[in-house]
Amino acid sequence: MWIDTHCHLDAHEFGAESAQVAARAAALGVAMIVVPAVEKGNFGVVAALAGGLANASYALGIHPIYVPQASEDDLLALRAAVGAALADPNFVAIGEIGLDFFIPMLCEPAMREKQIHFLREQLKIARDFALPVLLHVRRSQDVVLKHARQIRPAGGIAHAFNGSFQQAQAYIELGFKLGFGGAMTFTRALQIRRMACDLPLSAIVLETDAPDIAPSWVHPGRNSPEELPRIGQVLADLRGVGVDAIAAATSANARAALPRLAGAAP
Repeated sequence: MWIDTHCHLDAHEFGAESAQVAARAAALGVAMIVVPAVEKGNFGVVAALAGGLANASYALGIHPIYVPQASEDDLLALRAAVGAALADPNFVAIGEIGLDFFIPMLCEPAMREKQIHFLREQLKIARDFALPVLLHVRRSQDVVLKHARQIRPAGGIAHAFNGSFQQAQAYIELGFKLGFGGAMTFTRALQIRRMACDLPLSAIVLETDAPDIAPSWVHPGRNSPEELPRIGQVLADLRGVGVDAIAAATSANARAALPRLAGAAP
């Protein structure tokens, strides 16, 4: 059994195929796909998608790329949506939230500050509801860590982790798991592959970030949760262990990071 801890199954790249993609992934052993929201406008979309699929759950949050057009009212709407979603067993986390200091427009001083404000307010929502978070961390590891230390949400996952070993340890100490996916499949990704080998297996979860971050055999095409078992095989090969052990461990880690998965289908 596999768990894809981060997949934008509602993205336009999937068109009307989301249900078929999820079904094909399930046939390959992907028992759960976590679908994070990215803005207020798709809160209802991801909830409805998860409600209509046998192997999907969802998170609610405002992605840093959507912060420029977001308002304080969006944060109020998120808090209200989270409160209502607690009754839905398919709801598992706050996300996707975080900081992106890669895109030039987002690095302008005013926008950096707005991103940090939205990160902090969403971390507070997670803390107040005792929920884990799905973190977007791009060129912002230490800043995200600083605010996570101050606000202390109930753990979660540092998605698409690409930091240092010291930063990885800092996330682990805060109760986070680290997400590995398609980037790990490229032989040139030396640092990511070293971390995949050397970090405790108990700290690692698997993800696709589909339709993005396609593995080497798909790049530059559309990624899919169907690729997760093969990504898991790469992790098994890197660590020199059996693929069944990787599937069992990473699925257990996902459930530890996102405890509400226990109440989600299947």
